Amino acid sequence: MDNRILLRNAEDMRQAINAVADSIISEFGKDGLDDVALVGLYKAGVPLARRIADVIRQRTGAVLQFGTLDISMYRDDFGQRTALPLIRETEIPFDVDNARLILVDDVLSTGRTIRAALDAVTDYGRPALIRLAVLVDRGGVEYPIRADYTGWSINCGSDRKILVEFSEEDGADGVYDVAWKKHRA
Repeated sequence: MDNRILLRNAEDMRQAINAVADSIISEFGKDGLDDVALVGLYKAGVPLARRIADVIRQRTGAVLQFGTLDISMYRDDFGQRTALPLIRETEIPFDVDNARLILVDDVLSTGRTIRAALDAVTDYGRPALIRLAVLVDRGGVEYPIRADYTGWSINCGSDRKILVEFSEEDGADGVYDVAWKKHRA
């Protein structure tokens, strides 16, 4: 991808992840994290959630419950796609009923992914509360959805995409601005 512009490097990402973790600790307190669970949304929300959990563990000793969520079948554009999505396994190894969940995704864009995640996670039970943590809020939401914990807010036009890469999946950390033509059905 030679049309991408580096916006944030690995050190910037580390600092933003620390800030998100600190905000979570601040809300729940060091002793109030017992029933808090992080649920990473595939694909890039999963390594982000793992890193947030690691920072929280290092700073408080708390080991948060952890799950992964695939929202592919819950997307509102599922029937409009020309190719079938890669379906990954959702793993929520804890009781969702009365849990305090933090959904974790790399970028908040239109809000449609988070709407789908809310539908998907509530199929597993009725949480006491749901929060949203993102590395980047790029603006332009189409649904009334806002992040509770944000690494950065970056405003960019609808012809641009924010791409987050993690060393676990992509070989290196970085946040990029990429030219992108949004296609609507």
